[in-house]
Amino acid sequence: MTSLIDDFALTDDATKQTELYVRAFNSGDPDLVNLLYTETAVSAWEADKPLTGQARKDALAEFLSLGPKMTATLRHSYVAGDAALLVVDWRIDVTGADGVAEVHEGVGNDVLRLGADGKWRFAIDYPNGS
Repeated sequence: MTSLIDDFALTDDATKQTELYVRAFNSGDPDLVNLLYTETAVSAWEADKPLTGQARKDALAEFLSLGPKMTATLRHSYVAGDAALLVVDWRIDVTGADGVAEVHEGVGNDVLRLGADGKWRFAIDYPNGS
């Protein structure tokens, strides 16, 4: 039996990263989402509280446990060698722990790095970049 991770392929096209992220995010599997990040990635889901390492992974797992659903559209992409900047319009619908439906949306700035394997991964995830 194969898992979602076994069937999931990283991309060598930076412009496909947003689509891939949405697919992984909506699966609800934090391990799948974490495949899309570099080992030293930073996520600034709250601008004044950047997270890295296990703290980033734990926060992601906690949020995904609420069953959020995301839609996102790539607005701009800028690729320079082994680095890329993506500007993304996104929306997340989720029912909070208190049972109240919430909508989160914004314009994100994502910095990607090209790995030695030729695949793109998030180095900086900043969903409230504008």
